Amino acid sequence: MNICGIELKSNNAILAVINIEKEKINFLNTKVKKIILEKEEDKNSLLKFQDEIDNYLEQHKVEKIALKKRAKKGTFAGSSVTFKSEAIIQLNTICDVTFVTPQAINKYTKNNEIELPNELNKYQEQAYFSSLLLV
Repeated sequence: MNICGIELKSNNAILAVINIEKEKINFLNTKVKKIILEKEEDKNSLLKFQDEIDNYLEQHKVEKIALKKRAKKGTFAGSSVTFKSEAIIQLNTICDVTFVTPQAINKYTKNNEIELPNELNKYQEQAYFSSLLLV
């Protein structure tokens, strides 16, 4: 089973895919590591983002998405573009989306020894941790 962790930052959907096979977790070092929503107010840009997300999910045979939840208000609240990106990801027709909280990620990383794959970029860590929560 392939699980895609996604963290939304500004106009970027940061991606990390893991494969679970016989209880072994493998990080898939995909060529595409993030998908950018260019112009949040342009219909064609939104459709392009949707197509890129769907193609990515199909290409990597993703069966579940772990989407890191963003704050709705306060200092660390998500921007309007992240809410649009979130909605597009939720509406995909390929697989289900599960939200994971930053608190759950912090608890998981604190209580488990996690060896990060060498191929994982620093900016992908939160997406990677999100995917591990669905194992």
